[in-house]
Amino acid sequence: MPSLSLTLKHPARLAVDVLVVAVASSSSGITLLDDDALPKELRSQVTSAARALGLTGEADAVLRMPTSGAVSAPVLALVGVGEQVAPLSHEVLRRAAGAATRQLTGVGSIGLALPAHDTAEVAAVAEGALLGAYAFTRYREAKDGAAPAERIELITARARDNTAKRAVERAAVVAAAVHGVRDLVNTAPIDLFPAAFADAARAATRGTKVKVTVLDEKALVAGGYGGLVAVGQGSSRPPRLVKVVWSPARPSRSVALVGKGITFDSGGLSIKPAKGMEAMKSDMAGAAAVLHTVLAAAALELPVKVTGWLCLAENMPSGTAQRPSDVITQRGGTTVEVLNTDAEGRLVLADGLVAACEEKPDTVVDIATLTGAQLVALGARVSAVMGTDEVRAAVVAAADTAGEQFWPMPLPSELRASLKSQVADLANIGERFGGMLVAGLFLREFVGSTPWAHLDIAGPAFNEGSAHGYTPVGGTGVGVRTLLALLES
Repeated sequence: MPSLSLTLKHPARLAVDVLVVAVASSSSGITLLDDDALPKELRSQVTSAARALGLTGEADAVLRMPTSGAVSAPVLALVGVGEQVAPLSHEVLRRAAGAATRQLTGVGSIGLALPAHDTAEVAAVAEGALLGAYAFTRYREAKDGAAPAERIELITARARDNTAKRAVERAAVVAAAVHGVRDLVNTAPIDLFPAAFADAARAATRGTKVKVTVLDEKALVAGGYGGLVAVGQGSSRPPRLVKVVWSPARPSRSVALVGKGITFDSGGLSIKPAKGMEAMKSDMAGAAAVLHTVLAAAALELPVKVTGWLCLAENMPSGTAQRPSDVITQRGGTTVEVLNTDAEGRLVLADGLVAACEEKPDTVVDIATLTGAQLVALGARVSAVMGTDEVRAAVVAAADTAGEQFWPMPLPSELRASLKSQVADLANIGERFGGMLVAGLFLREFVGSTPWAHLDIAGPAFNEGSAHGYTPVGGTGVGVRTLLALLES
C-alpha cells in the first residue's frame, strides 16, 4: 500500500509524476472543480479541448494529458465525478480518488488536488485513494505499468491540522484492513484451507494485542460444534473455529462478530454446477472481514471489546461428506435436518453464533456470503441486513457513514413455518422464494434474546464484473468499513 501524506503546496508546484484534478459534467460541457489548481492557460486548454479529448466528467473516467511544463507534474489526470453538485458527497470523493489511484498505475507518485476542505473530505479522499491503490501479487508480480503508485500527496489547507492527520492515519488502518480481506479472498483455495486460514490469523495478529484461540477438529467434536464438523467432514482438510479478541482495559461495550469462512464451496453432495463454483473461493469473505475488523479495532484502540469468531470449513463431496437427510446437532443442542448440503453456511454460522452468545456480548453481528437470493433481490453491489430492529438500524446507519451500501430487510414470521422438519428441531432450508429471509430466520434461532444483526454480502464480496471506483475485480473487502463504523458508534 502506498504512503499518503498531506501537503500545503500549490498543485502547480507539486513535484509528482501525475497531478489529479476533478472534472464534473454540466449542461455546458465540463467544469473543473478547482479553478485555482491549474494555471489559466492550462485550464483553457483543458476546457477548449474537452470534446476532442472525449472528456465528459463521467464518474469513474480518468483521462491523462501532458502538461507541457505548465505545472511541475509532467502529466495531468482528469477524474470524473459525474454531474456537478456542490458539495460533493463523501462517497463521490472516495470513488473519484479511488478511480484515480486504481487507474494511474506504473507511476511513482500521485498528487491529488480534489476537494478536501474539511476533515471529513480529507478522510474520504485519503480513504478512497488508498482503497483504489491495490494489486494482488501473491502468484505473479504486477505487470509492467500495472503496479500502484508508491507515494500519494493530498493537497489540502488542513495539512497541519491534527484532526486531519488523524483522519489520514485512520484511513490507512481501514485500507490495510480492506486490502487484507481482499488478499485472503483472492487466494486460491488450494492454499487457503481452514488450517491455513487459522495460521494466517495467527500471523496477522502477531505483534498486536489481539489474542487468538484455534479449535481443531478434535476440539470441535468435543465441544459439540456439529455444524462445523458436518460441513467439514467431506474434505481431507478439516474445519477450524478461530477466536480473535481485542479487549481494551475498560471497554464501554462488548460486541461479537461471527464470520462465515467456507474456504471453498463445491456444494457438497448437493453439488453446484461448474459455473457456480468459479467464484466459490470467496465464500470465506465474511470470516476474512471479521478477522481484519478486529485487527483494525485494535490498531485504532477502540474502547470496545470485540470478539471475532471465524467459522472455517471446506465443503466438499466425498465418501465421508454429510448427506441430504442427515440430522446434526448444533452447538447448544438444536438438531437440524440437512436437506441440502449447499446450504452449509448457516450451519457453521449457527455454531459460531451460539458460542458467541454464550459469552453474553451486548451485541452480536454475523457476516456471510450466505445466499444467491441476496443477488437476486439486491444485485451485486448492495448487501442485505436483517435482525433486531435496533441493531439492523445501527448497521444501516454505519454503512451510510462508511460509504457502503446495506439495505434493511425483514424477517417475516410466516416464512418460519417452512423451516419445520418432521424429524428434527429445524430443517436447513425452507421456502425457496424469499430464500435470503429464510436463511436469516434460521440464524435467528441461535441468538436467543441477544441483540443481533445478520449481514448477507453474497454478491458484493466478490466483483466478477469490471473494476469501478476504488473497487477492483475479485475480492472487494466489503463489510469491514461498515463493521468498523458500527464499533466506533
